[in-house]
Amino acid sequence: MNYFSSDFKLGILGGGQLGKMLLNETRKWDIQTAVLDPNQEAPCRVGSNDFHVGDLMDFDTVYRFGKGVDLLTIEIENVNINALKKLEQEGLTVYPSSKTLEIIQNKAKQKLFYVDHNLPTAEFMRFAYKAEIDAAVTNSILNFPFVWKSAQFGYDGRGVKIVRSEDDLDSLPNVESIVEELIDFKNELAVIVARSANGEVAAFPVVEMEFHPEANQVEYVICPARIGEKVARKAELIALKTSAAYKHVGLLAVEMFQTKTDEILINEVAPRPHNSGHHTIESCFTSQFEQHLRAILSLPLGDASSKVAGIMVNLVGEPEYSGEVVYKKMEEILDLDGVTPHIYGKRLTRPFRKMGHVTIVNQDMKAARTMAEKVKNTIKVISK
Repeated sequence: MNYFSSDFKLGILGGGQLGKMLLNETRKWDIQTAVLDPNQEAPCRVGSNDFHVGDLMDFDTVYRFGKGVDLLTIEIENVNINALKKLEQEGLTVYPSSKTLEIIQNKAKQKLFYVDHNLPTAEFMRFAYKAEIDAAVTNSILNFPFVWKSAQFGYDGRGVKIVRSEDDLDSLPNVESIVEELIDFKNELAVIVARSANGEVAAFPVVEMEFHPEANQVEYVICPARIGEKVARKAELIALKTSAAYKHVGLLAVEMFQTKTDEILINEVAPRPHNSGHHTIESCFTSQFEQHLRAILSLPLGDASSKVAGIMVNLVGEPEYSGEVVYKKMEEILDLDGVTPHIYGKRLTRPFRKMGHVTIVNQDMKAARTMAEKVKNTIKVISK
């Protein structure tokens, strides 16, 4: 099929910053796009050929949108699965498939998938209601501390809580959830694997993630990860094995823990471009966004290796600010060599909302990390 400068139209469910960065690649290749998002001010309102406002969880809205495109992909997992199933039954190609998404949407199903496919992950228990967790604690089946995760609709640190006491337990919502042991880890790692419809596979280098202690969000992504070659290879092989098990098409970001004894345990996955891969725009021969397009369009995959050390700094709203956004001291970071800011196009900021990111590239990892700290401490996302 001729995708370039043709009548082919790619549909994207979700119009946030991931979609916006994906659109940069479709515009480069002159591929027509249609985007669906519930927010009329979403970042993808600029850049797509057709922008539609609608509920991603509504069957009719997603189904009608899908009937107007030639191939459908996502930039967010929380979409109506039944609509995707019907579209697939009627012949539309959907990547990732509804089958893959249905597993990944629910963290309990994800964890069971890892067990069924002999993939390493932390010990866990499933609970349908909060009362079941209370009973497990009362009867010493479950002991503090532990990690509680909502089975559905959690992301960017939401729907995740470390439960250390009865007070923490009391604040949990009454929803389906999983509880995991609290892993004593050295590092949080991630590997993004691209898999095309014809089975070609490529993995980006292992990255190391540093998290904000309060928001439970990634603060820095460091590539390559500052780990030994043996551990890096182990993480890559587990990511490739996970990709093969899902048989997904497109990208699969596999987030993992490196334990104190250098075990690698899968935390969770995302079947789309991911925050841990933003640095690839500047630091790799092929960005994660171009690679996603290549994979879903059955084009040859690009070179996923690094050209240079890269560190990504998330720009999030300062805790005490809400309202119309202001990026303070942007000029100062633009004056630094190897620094590239990406602003997502969200007009309103709020505490810890992802508003952009900055990539720092350098031949020397230590120099890049020092520069990243300077960027983080310089630019502030506030409101008027």
